Amino acid sequence: MGVAVITGAGSGVGRSIATALLRAGWQVALAGRRAGPLEQTAAGEGSALVAPTDVTAPDSVAALFDAVHRRWGRLDLLVNNAGVFGPSAPVDEVDVAGWQATVDTNLTGAFLCARHAFAMMKAQRPRGGRIINNGSISAHTPRPNSVAYTATKHAITGLTKSISLDGRAFDIACGQIDIGNAATEMTRRFAGGVLQADGSVAPEPVFDSRHVGDAVLYMASLPLDANVEFLTIMATAMPYVGRG
Repeated sequence: MGVAVITGAGSGVGRSIATALLRAGWQVALAGRRAGPLEQTAAGEGSALVAPTDVTAPDSVAALFDAVHRRWGRLDLLVNNAGVFGPSAPVDEVDVAGWQATVDTNLTGAFLCARHAFAMMKAQRPRGGRIINNGSISAHTPRPNSVAYTATKHAITGLTKSISLDGRAFDIACGQIDIGNAATEMTRRFAGGVLQADGSVAPEPVFDSRHVGDAVLYMASLPLDANVEFLTIMATAMPYVGRG
């Protein structure tokens, strides 16, 4: 066990990941935009630090990691989970502000957090730690009308590989979890039908998001000389593998 930071910890898979780690005995800083949902995640779940954070703001991210250092003196795990879907429209109809807001949250936010985590892990004794990025199925295959989200999630794969390479010399491992159709508020509408690549609308299955928490717990529990570089967890029958 150790000290972890989870971004986007107030809801969805972020809450599932945080809960799994807390119940396993980790000390967890819960980062997210609003204190209320973070406090709900923390309620009765062990050693948690509620840390309202805007991952798009460098000063806010710096304050998060300063608080972790003051509280626990080290960092063993960062889970970059915070993200937004962004504008849903064909590429020619996506406004620049919507594109930029998605990049700021999904990509720059992950970079800012990784930057601080890497510096802490590099300097602390014992040295090292682990960073896990939420890539999503969209890091591989897009949905229709998702150019901003898909572009940022493809970029997360590059971020993961670069951190993994840069971290070798400092005992810092980096991996990526790609999640497809975990049951959250965001996927509740899937039962009523989702736009498919051929223009049809079809319902899609989901799976219990607690399995995402279990998967991250497995990745995080490995010794630092072993790493899950990429892990895909998805609803078995979702339209991803093959032709739909």
